[in-house]
Amino acid sequence: MDLSRIRNFCIIAHIDHGKSTLADRLIEMTGTIQKRDMKHAQILDQMDLEQERGITIKLAQVRMEYEYDGDDPKFRNPDGTKKKYILNLIDTPGHVDFSYEVSRSLAAVEGAVLIVDATQGIEAQTLSHTYTALNHNLELVPVLNKIDLPMAEVEQRAQEIETSIGIPKEEIISVSAKFGTNVEVLLRRIVEKVPPPKAELEGTSLSDEGELKALIFDSIYDSYRGVVAYVRIINGSVKRGDKVFLLNTGKEVEVFEVGYFKPKYLSAEILHPGEIGYIVTDLRELSYVRVGDTVWKAGNSGVEMEKTKPLPGYNVVKPYVFASIFCSEGNEYNTLRDALEKLKLNDSSLSYEPEHSNALGSGYRCGFLGLLHLDIVQERLEREYGLDLVVTAPSTSYIVVQHGGAELFLSTPSAYPDPSTIEYIKEPYVMLEILTPKLYVGPIIELCTLKRGVNTDMQYLDENRVILKFDMPFPSIVTDFYDKLKSISSGYASMNYEFVGFKESDLVKLDMLIGGKSIDAFSAIVHRSEASHIGRDVALKLKKLIPRTNFEIIIQAAIGGKIVARESISPYRKDVIAKLYGGDRSRKDKLLDKQKKGKKRMKMVGNVNIPQEAFLAVLKKDDGK
Repeated sequence: MDLSRIRNFCIIAHIDHGKSTLADRLIEMTGTIQKRDMKHAQILDQMDLEQERGITIKLAQVRMEYEYDGDDPKFRNPDGTKKKYILNLIDTPGHVDFSYEVSRSLAAVEGAVLIVDATQGIEAQTLSHTYTALNHNLELVPVLNKIDLPMAEVEQRAQEIETSIGIPKEEIISVSAKFGTNVEVLLRRIVEKVPPPKAELEGTSLSDEGELKALIFDSIYDSYRGVVAYVRIINGSVKRGDKVFLLNTGKEVEVFEVGYFKPKYLSAEILHPGEIGYIVTDLRELSYVRVGDTVWKAGNSGVEMEKTKPLPGYNVVKPYVFASIFCSEGNEYNTLRDALEKLKLNDSSLSYEPEHSNALGSGYRCGFLGLLHLDIVQERLEREYGLDLVVTAPSTSYIVVQHGGAELFLSTPSAYPDPSTIEYIKEPYVMLEILTPKLYVGPIIELCTLKRGVNTDMQYLDENRVILKFDMPFPSIVTDFYDKLKSISSGYASMNYEFVGFKESDLVKLDMLIGGKSIDAFSAIVHRSEASHIGRDVALKLKKLIPRTNFEIIIQAAIGGKIVARESISPYRKDVIAKLYGGDRSRKDKLLDKQKKGKKRMKMVGNVNIPQEAFLAVLKKDDGK
């Protein structure tokens, strides 16, 4: 295989800037799929969920072949005829919750097509993806999309890219992905600017017979084929029938099929150095195949497995948003366990561990990268595996520092230790970056300050657009922050955040007591300044949802032994004096006093029946959050 003919690149951009539409045009103009065979727009968004929501959730790959017809003789055949190139494209998600998908894609390619909407300009997520691509030393090909729209401001947006990223505006290609305008120019630029794969291991000639090292950048479980690993071949080659090893787990597997993405599976004889493709392993034990692992085979190199080093792979991603998932029907627990195991293979940023709740039964405590990630996982579990789920309100992780310096990682309030053992608690902080028109700077700063954020920087991209940076506690943006930001900025502001670590905060455990008994399912870890407000809200919800009984029910929110909020549910009361038609007042008082004592005895021995609906209403996240 001639490595000079291969171009591996990905597309990065903010949500709704036209990544998938541009991928459609590239696929169509290279003849990979004929236009009449493209059953729907955004052909690489193959999940129903992606097509319905109009967003990319999973990275997707496609192999295209393109004949270069540019003027540069360096990229033509020696006789001057057109040279055919192999373009391996990876389409990536644009939302911050799926940034791990983007980082995995960037590690498998040499170049990135950076798309900016000519009507909206650079967004916060665009800058984040750009910096990540530069950290991977990728060659950037800048593109201004949607130039066909009347609101497009091509010159202004090009200047914006030059100012913020440093790419000369003369290098920016203006395209219309919808109509295919200048897409041919982009194809030529990809060939000219994105470098071909290079040898990444010293002492290798990149021959097909050499030591095989392939990076697993994604994987999926197929009920017929077993585990299918998506790989980038770094050195050596792999073909059907080969016995290969997964270095991190030491598992030997037989290769049942190799091939490319067109964008569906297309089997091939062999995968050569520098190529992107898939390997069918027929493995049913999902734990053996990990994203970031190295597929290895000695080839003719004579290297022993114990002496070879795996490829760098990926950092283990740490979730910061946690929620518990339970089945509405108890007999679906095993189905939920199998579904999470298969989903984790396809989504390595998902984490889960068993959990039991007295109110909701057995389930799993799951970790996510954000609220959209949580929402997508829930939707996929329900759609793809037919589960009826109960998902608790999202919370974040904390670090409890105990006397003596021992640290306890806390992802659920039920694991909160004895307060007398706690020195202090740390909560996760993020560097929040907001890109907004200057008209909304004041209200946005006010919102962030209210959410305990500290403004650390403010930069003007041009006379109208401003980048605001805040040091912000992550719990403050978990729930409704994004909705409020969009509301006060009329939809124009965009945000991106990056975790910077844990910082000490004045945090407390808020307990909810019903009839004097603490209910762990309603407990939460909150900032002391917000405890009273949150406790009052939960108490009011419970007051509406818990049915009345023959005795008074007291609902309290407490921090340790201190009550910070209180509500009560009045009892049913029989009219015991209805039968009295006259006589002394003392007769009525005697009956009322007898009733009061009976209610008191009933309250002491009675149990409060909390209906399932109350748990669901209080625990389940609100729509749109």
